[in-house]
Amino acid sequence: MNFSDAKIRAEKLRKEIDNLRYRYHVLDDPGVSDDVYDSLTRELREIEAQFPKLASPDSPTQRIGGKPLEKFQKIEHEVLMMSLNDAFDFEELDAWGKRIKKLLPQGEKYEYFCELKLDGLAISLIYEDGLFARGATRGDGRVGEDITENLKTIHSIPLRLRSPFPKKLEVRGEAIMSKKVWKTLNEENTKEGKILFANTRNAAAGSLRQLDPRLAAERKLDFYAWDIVQLQATSYKLPAKHSEEHDLLHKLGFKLEKHDAICGDLDEVKKFIKKIEKLRENLPFGSDGVVVSVNNLDLHPRLGVVGKAPRYMIAYKYPPEKATTIVKDITVNVGRTGALTPLAHFEPTVVAGSTISKATLHNADFIEGRDIRIGDTVVIQKAGDVIPEVVESLPKLRSGRERKFHMPLTCPVCGAKVERRNLGSPSPNPLPSREGNSSPLRGEDKGGGESSVAFFCSNPKCPAKNRRGMQHFVNALEIYTVGPKILDRLKEEGLISDAADLFALKKEDVAGLERFGEKSAENIIASIQEHKRVSLSRFLMAFGILHVGEQTAFDLAKEFGTLNKIRHASLEKLNAIENIGDVVAQSVFDYFRDPQNQKFIDRLLERGVHIEPKKLQATSYKLKGLKILVTGTLETLSRDEAKKLVMENGGDWVSSISKNTDYLVLGENPGSKLDKAEKLGVKIIGEKEFLKLLGR
Repeated sequence: MNFSDAKIRAEKLRKEIDNLRYRYHVLDDPGVSDDVYDSLTRELREIEAQFPKLASPDSPTQRIGGKPLEKFQKIEHEVLMMSLNDAFDFEELDAWGKRIKKLLPQGEKYEYFCELKLDGLAISLIYEDGLFARGATRGDGRVGEDITENLKTIHSIPLRLRSPFPKKLEVRGEAIMSKKVWKTLNEENTKEGKILFANTRNAAAGSLRQLDPRLAAERKLDFYAWDIVQLQATSYKLPAKHSEEHDLLHKLGFKLEKHDAICGDLDEVKKFIKKIEKLRENLPFGSDGVVVSVNNLDLHPRLGVVGKAPRYMIAYKYPPEKATTIVKDITVNVGRTGALTPLAHFEPTVVAGSTISKATLHNADFIEGRDIRIGDTVVIQKAGDVIPEVVESLPKLRSGRERKFHMPLTCPVCGAKVERRNLGSPSPNPLPSREGNSSPLRGEDKGGGESSVAFFCSNPKCPAKNRRGMQHFVNALEIYTVGPKILDRLKEEGLISDAADLFALKKEDVAGLERFGEKSAENIIASIQEHKRVSLSRFLMAFGILHVGEQTAFDLAKEFGTLNKIRHASLEKLNAIENIGDVVAQSVFDYFRDPQNQKFIDRLLERGVHIEPKKLQATSYKLKGLKILVTGTLETLSRDEAKKLVMENGGDWVSSISKNTDYLVLGENPGSKLDKAEKLGVKIIGEKEFLKLLGR
């Protein structure tokens, strides 16, 4: 990025961050999550570090908060309420530790204190002669809002300090709303048709800004103290360490969060951070990190403040579930069924603990609906902490050089014509020319209705279909030693043309290739041979038949029992199977009527692939007609084992909760499915009850 581009980008970022900060801190109406806000701020900070001339006193990176609301009386803080610099990984934490060490005399001994970073509203409380005098919000750090009467409604804030108390005391802490209270509040708001609170922090802030203290009292807020910034005392020894400040706060009657630790070095700090990361999902309140500070108070003045943040303290933020990044390009992948799927390529960005550089954009409708362009700044997240996805674009950050994306007219792999098809319709719709009046994204099909956005390569022999099909085949048979790169290499060397050829390979075929040793070749061949024996349902799933997944393959195997019967099944018999509709039946029928597919199956059987003779019908019908879903981690069964038990006993394994679900089997650390099940009235059972249904 050159200086000119950086200047334009920085100006747009400043404007957007200021807007988001105002909405978040002043209006309590965040336009995006904290993760997104942090990501944009981080990008601006990096630009200013790269181009120091762009840094300015009015930059959002130098600010603490927005303007205070006018509805409460303004109050000036006697001691500035500072913000903290963030560390997003251990490398940045180590860099902070090195800076601390350089600023102190050689050989200076000190320790660290770790405490949770609570997700609430920072509050300042002032006590005079032991009595609660006034309380204020952070505001812009210098001027906040007087919310004393509302704070008095929080029972964990003492109105009178326990004796002996100091002449004057200023305490900083966090006003929070528990997850349980937040959930209840949103349920009530749903019933009354009111706006829902996006998170516990938003709910706590909104509650404290109620003009009527009685309404604030109804919200059942809590308060955790975490710092002393003013202390006038003569009757006892002043704290020498931050941990001792915590002890004193406890003695004076304040509630403190119990998860804290004194650490001798950063290795111990990291252990604490890892410990909290495992616990925080089950904490009763929101927490997005750990605050690490130099515990020795006498060193704080010597370390000082840089900008608006203290050098002696840092906030370690856990990997965000959302972040912003820039779309560098959009390419198109051709799947095993010939479907074209757009793929976004990003600047590598850390989300939920892993670096994301690409994510599917699903289809043309997805791109058009979110107005995603090449060059856009977008919000990304990991769905279920596994699959990266694009949430939205941020058009306000555009430079004017972004480009709209169009689905290609020809297959990017083989050059064949691209067809648009109605899902469920056997008749393809040719993709219209861009020179015509029809949109390449939408158009009228031959029947006059709007076509679904589903684009396919028209060439049945497209190499991409073959490659993806082979990878799907080996994955379905669980031959995990044969990955995409190995398949490519075997094809390049002329050893295989399709998945059937894998079963004719010998160890010497592979061992003779460059960078393949005897041991690796032996492991690959052994794994292939071990998986020659396969169940009928898994064999069917491996073919990659359109619309046929694990459950449908199981239903087909259960109904027909043998491959030969399925190969010769009529469309009427396929349509008659429960849970298999017209579209799926037609897809299965068409697959087995294709001579190329029949030839492929014969070659597999000739090379020794053997379908297990055991009957694939359910071994019992104890769960017949029951739709069962598992959430969380079971004690004695893996998810695959539980699925197998359900299917073998005549039940239907489902992956999403609905009112038609008969049982939700509850394991440890359940997800959002539990909440939905409770709302829908689905019966919830434990693992023991599940096993009892099976007669175990």
